[in-house]
Amino acid sequence: MTTKRTGTRTRTGKKARARTWPVVRVLRDREAGLYLAGVVVSGFGTSALWLASGVWVKELTGSDGLAALCLLALWAPTLAGPLLGTLADRFRRKPLLIGVNLSLGALLLTLLTVGSARDLWLLYAVLFVYGAAGVVHDAAESALVAAAVGPSLLGDFNGLRMTASEGVKLVAPLAGAGLCAAYGGPSVALLDAVTFVLAAGLYAALRVHEEKPARPANGWRERTAEGARHLRRCPRLRSLVLAGGATMLCAGVNGALIYAVVEGLGHSPAYAGVLYAVQGAGSVVVGLASGPALRRLGARRFAACGIAVTAVAVALRAVPWDPSALVCSAAIGAGLPCVLIAALTAVQRETPGPLLGRAVATANTLMFAPNVLGLAVGAALVTAVGHRTLLAVLGALWLLTVVPLLHSPASASRAVSRSPSDANPA
Repeated sequence: MTTKRTGTRTRTGKKARARTWPVVRVLRDREAGLYLAGVVVSGFGTSALWLASGVWVKELTGSDGLAALCLLALWAPTLAGPLLGTLADRFRRKPLLIGVNLSLGALLLTLLTVGSARDLWLLYAVLFVYGAAGVVHDAAESALVAAAVGPSLLGDFNGLRMTASEGVKLVAPLAGAGLCAAYGGPSVALLDAVTFVLAAGLYAALRVHEEKPARPANGWRERTAEGARHLRRCPRLRSLVLAGGATMLCAGVNGALIYAVVEGLGHSPAYAGVLYAVQGAGSVVVGLASGPALRRLGARRFAACGIAVTAVAVALRAVPWDPSALVCSAAIGAGLPCVLIAALTAVQRETPGPLLGRAVATANTLMFAPNVLGLAVGAALVTAVGHRTLLAVLGALWLLTVVPLLHSPASASRAVSRSPSDANPA
């Protein structure tokens, strides 16, 4: 009888665990919890700095163009993602993450000396290095997560990571701007440095065993290209990454139209902050639901649904009505991350560990670099065409990117047993 009761309890325990919401299982996992805590801590400092740096430059120079260069300096290194990703595969990922965080914390302290427009070269240089280190950090983190978190929970983890990142962005940029206004830009740099030190401590607490990477047999050019070749050879990954790139290209055009949308609603430019916040809330919600949605729909269908929702919402932004604008912003926030979450999860699942850093970095470059081109196209067309016509056409074109995903076989990418709003906040 004892054996039977024990077996019953065991079966009951398994059923209870099976019924447990996957998000709860992720949060109960010690390693996943430490990762997410690191995302929140370092993400808060990064989100505070990217807005405060522009405010800082604007206060020192009065130039909108020079202020905009801060965001360019941060995102330009993304173009070198395939090359920078080789570092994530050349070293053990945990020590690399700790070293990157401590190095950035020390580097940010140099910004305490920036006190006039003559010192802006240092700020731009630090932001550029900051962006390059961020590419290495994201690649190493995604690769380490894939080794530490079970394949069945990767989608849930990536969704929670999106939720954490977007949740932080609802408050951190405003906090950074307020701190910059009250105490100056150096105070925000100091805050960010502290968050990197705390994140390094969280990564140091991880219990992950890593084998020493094998000594590379090929030259750096050959190793750099291996990530792109892997994505090209895998049709499932190729279609998702290309869909992500097309999505971010359209998202860049959409982002360039935000102030025209606000003007069409009859509000001051500050109203864009309300739309940003609503969009962020939509991303928080979809992050919580992404794991179950990936398991139910498969990566391609999940991505296709998100793109379709985003395309319709962008087209409806042409309607000059406040309730419609708010609903569309929430829908864009919910739809836009879907293809990014699906693509990252697929790359993590279907890429060998020694190659994962380069594959993730290459995928991020292919998905996020088009955003810059989209911003330029949107800025050039908004005056000539008008934002309402442009939004309607953009929504229709965006919807066409869904077709290849629906025609791709979804069974191999179904879940069976790596933030867009930094590049495009609107």
